[in-house]
Amino acid sequence: MTLDARPRSSLNQRPQFAAEKAPKVPGTLAESGLSAETVAELVLKTLYVRGARTGQRLVEDVRLPFSILDDRLQDLQQRMLLEVRGAKGHGRGGYTFDLTSKGRERARESMAAGQYVGPAPVPLEKYRAWVAAGSIRNARLDREAIESGFSHLVLDPDFLEQIGPAVNSAKSMFLYGDSGNGKTTLAEAIARMMGGELYVPYAVEIGGHVMVVHDPVHHSSLPDRKVGPAAAADEEPEWLAKPTPYDRRFARVGRPVVFTGGELTLDQLDLQYDPHTKIYQAPFQVKANGGVLIIDDFGRQIVRPRDLLNRWIVPLEKRLDFLTLHTGHKFPVPFDCLLVFATNLDPLELVDEAFLRRIHYKILVPDPTFEQYLQIFRRGCIARQIAFEPDAVRWIWREYYERRSIPARSCHPRDLLDHLCDEARYLDVEPILSTRLLDRACRSYFLDMPGEGVGDAESGAPPASAPPASASPASAPPTGAAVPGTAEP
Repeated sequence: MTLDARPRSSLNQRPQFAAEKAPKVPGTLAESGLSAETVAELVLKTLYVRGARTGQRLVEDVRLPFSILDDRLQDLQQRMLLEVRGAKGHGRGGYTFDLTSKGRERARESMAAGQYVGPAPVPLEKYRAWVAAGSIRNARLDREAIESGFSHLVLDPDFLEQIGPAVNSAKSMFLYGDSGNGKTTLAEAIARMMGGELYVPYAVEIGGHVMVVHDPVHHSSLPDRKVGPAAAADEEPEWLAKPTPYDRRFARVGRPVVFTGGELTLDQLDLQYDPHTKIYQAPFQVKANGGVLIIDDFGRQIVRPRDLLNRWIVPLEKRLDFLTLHTGHKFPVPFDCLLVFATNLDPLELVDEAFLRRIHYKILVPDPTFEQYLQIFRRGCIARQIAFEPDAVRWIWREYYERRSIPARSCHPRDLLDHLCDEARYLDVEPILSTRLLDRACRSYFLDMPGEGVGDAESGAPPASAPPASASPASAPPTGAAVPGTAEP
């Protein structure tokens, strides 16, 4: 499908994604934003949990430059908490450090206060700054990008004109319509087309407490880049390679896509505190910062929709959320994601009009027209290497959708073709659009409805009463609806 060419504005002539500046590697402890004791305790806990490490292995664990770590290592040595067990290569980076008995005792005390071990946390203020730097609002998709991003779906041109501004707003969107018409598929396509990269901290420090933000389920890490000759020379010690040119307390990731459905509860929108480890897990809306947050099957959750949406009022208006530590301390975090609600329920029955005004875009995803259904079916046949017969699809439309008043859904062609392939495998015949296989597939898919006789059971042709190839069903819905379909192979 191609949209009419239109002149591009100067806005559309810029790159889709602004070049992402990397967080600068801290040169001093002050630039890291952490206290000396915070770094020292993290070193002690790392050695306690992972055993003796070289200086450069500690750099890989804690993700701070060795120049910062070495000051702490020397201090811990002077306090008789660390000792050197050996050396490898040149300089203190090759020294092997281990805990003394006194150091183990001190490490146990640190573990009792909090068991976080990993990359050094980033101060909350620095996290806010980098969410702003990688904001989803910086992403821009022109009409060509929107068309390309949805090219694997059967969509009406008018639908692209609706959803394009919604995606570019990076605000909030309500996709509604009957089940099976591709709302979830649309939301996933939106997430994929956003593209780009950003920097997500592994953990954030809030008043001495640690909140883990990086989640490999939602954050796809991009490969690290090292510079210098040692980075390319396999025979050189790894620790001689220069550090990556950004603060390695951050992970360089693709824009996150966070997906939640009927399992969503109100407590999942708050910090998840583990009283045993004393570590906080960021809620999923924080993990979605800079990306797309999809609330699928909205209205099917255990929690009432109004209660759930009331929780979103401030974040939707202010792009700011407030989280609370178990101590009662409340702090603000950015709410910077494209929020997509998808539901097959009537939005006005779920929430009141006042709240719907806070969701900027409401987009109906209706049932497919006959022509759209035909195109989706054709794509499904191509994907399964089945010869496409338009007359066979016209027969399905007349016999099942018109005569039996079954509402058409965009998922039906895919599901019916899957059933047809299952039937063919069971009967040990070639999967073709024969009336025999189609009728068996339709009967098992649309429940056991009383039907009339079918045509030639072995041929690939529809019954004699099927409309000619050039005819469209008289009762086919009008064209022009916006309906997602089945992906091309």
